This record gives sequence, C-alpha cells and structure tokens, in this order.
Amino acid sequence: MQLVQKDPSRPFSRLWLARLAKYRVFGKSPMGTYLKLNKRLWFAFPETVRTTYPMRTYGDFLHSLKRMHADRGQVQHTAFLRNRAALQLIRRLTDRVSDGGVIKVAVLGCSTGAEAYSVAWAIRSFRPVLRLILNAVDISEQAVEIAKCGSYSMIDPKIGGIDILSHLTQTEFDQLFERIQDQAAVKSWIREGIKWSVGDASQPEIINTLGPQDIVIANNFLCHMEPTIAESTLRNIARLVRPRGYLFVSGIDLEIRTRLARELDWEPVQELLEDIHHGDPRMGAYWPFNYSSLEPLNKKRADWKIRYAQVFEL
Repeated sequence: MQLVQKDPSRPFSRLWLARLAKYRVFGKSPMGTYLKLNKRLWFAFPETVRTTYPMRTYGDFLHSLKRMHADRGQVQHTAFLRNRAALQLIRRLTDRVSDGGVIKVAVLGCSTGAEAYSVAWAIRSFRPVLRLILNAVDISEQAVEIAKCGSYSMIDPKIGGIDILSHLTQTEFDQLFERIQDQAAVKSWIREGIKWSVGDASQPEIINTLGPQDIVIANNFLCHMEPTIAESTLRNIARLVRPRGYLFVSGIDLEIRTRLARELDWEPVQELLEDIHHGDPRMGAYWPFNYSSLEPLNKKRADWKIRYAQVFEL
C-alpha cells in the first residue's frame, strides 16, 4: 500500500506516471491491463467497503492513473435540468439583481442546447422581470445548429448516447416544451433572445466577442481536454467573469481547478455546495475508472470546501 501514499500530483510522481502510461509491451499497455483488473475487483466489493478510507485512498490513486491513461475527446453528452441544485443557486444569485435589471450569462460548451435552455428557464420562470442576455457557445457547428432549432425527438431523444429528456418530471416537461407530433419543442418564451454562436473557449478572442458576464457556466467539457490545455482554457474563461461575478465550472480535473482557485483568489461559494456536487449522479457513477468522473466528496480532506466547490465568486 505504500504506492498509494505518494502524491501523484507531485512533479516527480506525475512524470513517472506519464511515462508508465505510454509504456507498451508487445503493443499492450501494462497500465491499461492493471486498470481493467482493478475495475473487476473494485466493483466486486460492496459499496460499504469501497467507501472505507483505505479503499477511497486507493480509488484516488486509480483515478489519477486513469486520467493519465485516458484518450480524451469532446462528446455531446447533455440533458435538460441536469443539475437542479446548480439551477437553484443560479436562481438565488438573480435575487441580487433589482427588478427591471439586466443579467448577462454565458453558457460555454453549450452542446445541443439542453443546459442553455435549462438556465434560461430557471431564470425566466423565477425572475420574469429581469432582462436576460444569454450567450451560448460551442466549438461544434453541428451541435449549435441543433441547439438553435430547439426541437428534440421524443421517439429517440438520445444525443451522444444520453436521453436528454430523462431527468424531467411531467410537470417540468410541460413547463419547458410544447409537443408537436413526435417532437419536443422548447417554448418560445424560453428561447427568446438566446444568442447561439460557434466559438472556442480557449481562444482570447472570446473575451472581446462576448464581453464581461455576470455568470459564466463552463461545465463538463474541460475534462475532455489534455490537462495543460484545460488549465489555460480555464484561465481564459475566468477573464469573461466581471468583478464579483460568478463562475460555474464542473467536469474538470479537481487538481487544476483547486490550484487555479487558490492562485487567482477565487472565493468558493459554500451555498448548496454538497447538493451541487451530488446533483448529477451520473458524473460519479463510474469513478474511479472514467477519467471524466467526479470523485466522491471527502470531508476528511482539509481543502474540501475549495476542492469540491463548483461555483466561485471572482
């Protein structure tokens, strides 16, 4: 067990792991074989065993290996009302804007539109007197075109292998959509005024294109970038947030987010922290064997309040 006591985030350890991840024997990866074997053993244990301190520590180590060994690439996994706790916090933040005021929100990595429409619905149904300016951006032109249409098949609602309507209750569906034959069409009062565009969140030009934002949402796409690119992209994204504005950022290697939050003096928002962390169960379902999965919240860590915060005041 001595191996798991070493911190894989230290430069020497990371270098050693990176070299091991690239190593091949007869075209096969020993690390890949090691992870496959551990995956079988891991899920053979009951959850009560997997959550013990020794197993949790070993899981942290396995997850660091998986992140090193992963072939990363962007996907279009998304769903409406994916994290209700995060939407609830967005609603609470709008209370700070006076009636008749303007709130500017950017949804980066908007994919096929589910998150942007969810945010628009959350704000407009709660504070209809506000003027919402919502910019939704994705690097995929095809995804943006689907999002613009705002109409989704009810016969086969899967996009990127995920049923984007599966989170909804019937009441929520009725609030969000009009059913037109076999299509679920987002209601016009939710779609109104959303600006859709193709763009790259890693490029400095996005700052001039969008301008300062009250809330910037950058969820579930940075994890699919190589760590150095994800870090530089997050630095760029943070420049979009106006002073005392808010950054929502989930789906990123936690070491990167924690390090930048400390370096740039981001204030982690504690309100609904645990609810938001657990708000999307699918993100933690395959930990530690999916590089993009979210590690379980561990209050025994001295830094847990900043490590697991997904919302920051900048």
